[in-house]
Amino acid sequence: MKTAGLTLEELVALTRERLAARARRVVPHGPLVQAAVLVPLVDRGEPHLVFAKRTEHVGTHRGQISFPGGTLDSSDASLLEAALRECEEEVGLPREMVEPLGALDDQETWATQYVITPWVGVIRERVTWRPDGAEIERVIEVPFAALAERATFRVEHWEREGVVRPVYFFDYRGDTIWGATARILKGYLDLLEEGA
Repeated sequence: MKTAGLTLEELVALTRERLAARARRVVPHGPLVQAAVLVPLVDRGEPHLVFAKRTEHVGTHRGQISFPGGTLDSSDASLLEAALRECEEEVGLPREMVEPLGALDDQETWATQYVITPWVGVIRERVTWRPDGAEIERVIEVPFAALAERATFRVEHWEREGVVRPVYFFDYRGDTIWGATARILKGYLDLLEEGA
């Protein structure tokens, strides 16, 4: 894909441009629990995306790989603030280091009844990740090019309550990103590739 060779600054500019040029899909939360995640971009000589592997001790999505974030708290002024607060708590990312670029489409989780608002943000300073150990076991950085090339991507069709849905998977060096996180990631990559 043409986006695979982008520098961090090119990726930041393209992300801003594409997010500003479209209406975002917003899911009314109703009975769904509101949550927000950060889709962090960092520079490691080339752009990388940052994920968090959940521990086996958490209540939901045990052992799964997700973007850092969590549920909206009554003290949060916005969904972006919720994502930044959770990132600080879960992986030690100081919120003042994040430059928000915009929000992607909302995603529902079918099994656990959440609606997730993903925010793309760039971190330009060097970060020392500090997984909290309670919710997050480790931080995973994946080169953007590896995801954009789609060689790591596959689709399965799963049935739940009589409805067949595509389930996306990204495999990278023994780790598998799937579920709502893979849908968020695929939506972001699709957005960047529009017209590319």
